[in-house]
Amino acid sequence: MLKFSEDHEWAKLDDDICTVGISPHAVEQLGDIVFVELPDTGTSVSKGDAVAVFESVKAASDIYSPAAGDITEVNSALLDDLAAITPENAMQNWLFKIKVSDVGDLESLMDEDAYNALIG
Repeated sequence: MLKFSEDHEWAKLDDDICTVGISPHAVEQLGDIVFVELPDTGTSVSKGDAVAVFESVKAASDIYSPAAGDITEVNSALLDDLAAITPENAMQNWLFKIKVSDVGDLESLMDEDAYNALIG
């Protein structure tokens, strides 16, 4: 199940693990990424918490958790190659994984069609 938030994060749920990234549209709007801050593994977060930060030459943008739970993994490889964060590979460049406390938290997210209508 792939879903999108109004804040341009994508979330993919597999069992109770949710992989989170930012959409190609968000990467395109940010431009060249110059700094990324990811959460610490083991951190407990609530739905809507700002858990990561993207900074570009244009702006800084908080990345929000789509659900409550515990951060189980972060994609620290992104920190080594910020130039690899492009709209073309945004869907492969996940940021963090969260063990979701309540999958119902994800029900408010949009499917791909609704998200495309939002950004269209």
